[in-house]
Amino acid sequence: MERPAIIPDEPELTLSAKLEALLFVAPGPVTINQLAAALEFNLETIKEGMEELEKKLNRGTPIGGIRLQRNRDRFQLTTAPQAAEIIERFLGLDTSSRLSRASLEALAIIAYRQPTTRPIIDSIRGVNSDGVIRSLLDKGLIQEVGRAETPGRPILYSTTSEFLQSFGLNSLEELPPLERL
Repeated sequence: MERPAIIPDEPELTLSAKLEALLFVAPGPVTINQLAAALEFNLETIKEGMEELEKKLNRGTPIGGIRLQRNRDRFQLTTAPQAAEIIERFLGLDTSSRLSRASLEALAIIAYRQPTTRPIIDSIRGVNSDGVIRSLLDKGLIQEVGRAETPGRPILYSTTSEFLQSFGLNSLEELPPLERL
């Protein structure tokens, strides 16, 4: 199949527009390296383009419905948290799946101490957290990221991009400081 020619009167897309297009079609979070390889640019240029895109989407007009979400070294486009209710209604999603107090406790511990282990979570909460962790894994809010270099080599857990989306965060840096809590 022949590729359609670019219309001569159309201006070249900016780097941030190209990045936005790639993130729009990406099936999940992508790294700077993946974007650099796809666009055949160096990492520094891609980082500058991502900063420009982040300013446009996250700090620009508050009425925009799309946000750039950063989770560690991965990026993806998400909808604005303010649109959650209408999106859930449009997609027919169940809005009744709320987190229990125990789940919120464990999730907060993981979010602030990540990566962390179940024994650490148990010691902070004072109770066994097996069921809570299993539930958070099933909901996609946390993930296994390796094993600790301690006796027994317990599993390390961290939050996911779904965690950020669920709580309307663009990155972990937006978590309120612990001193405030």
